[in-house]
Amino acid sequence: MTAQVPDVFTKAKRSQVMARIRSSGNRDTELRMIALFREHRITGWRRNWRLFGRPDFVFPRRRLAVFVDGCFWHCCPRHSTIPMGNRTFWEAKLAANRARDRRVNRTLRTMGWRVLRIWEHDLAGRDGRCIGRLTRTLCCSTR
Repeated sequence: MTAQVPDVFTKAKRSQVMARIRSSGNRDTELRMIALFREHRITGWRRNWRLFGRPDFVFPRRRLAVFVDGCFWHCCPRHSTIPMGNRTFWEAKLAANRARDRRVNRTLRTMGWRVLRIWEHDLAGRDGRCIGRLTRTLCCSTR
């Protein structure tokens, strides 16, 4: 059993420090998606496109925003679990994430964009569903 080291910050200061940490995306899932794009010769995508909701990938000419959602953070119906410690916090946090996803989808659609959400676990599969969904969405584009 390991001994717990006391935090050098107060609870309020630790919260402030952690709040300033900003994510730059999930590197592994984004790199896997890029590899799939290249493997299947899918072109026209951009990263870090300035668009509401900060999609992981954008196909500007097709007005398609692609999000690669992590199973934990976005409550995948197949893999999501809520931690037992501080359960009320996690339930509220994950519910807020799902609500934000719905708001982003709705807003982008009203702006004339199509939205495609891909689960993190679909990137690991070799069954081709992920790329199949993407290519169908791109091919069925009206623009």
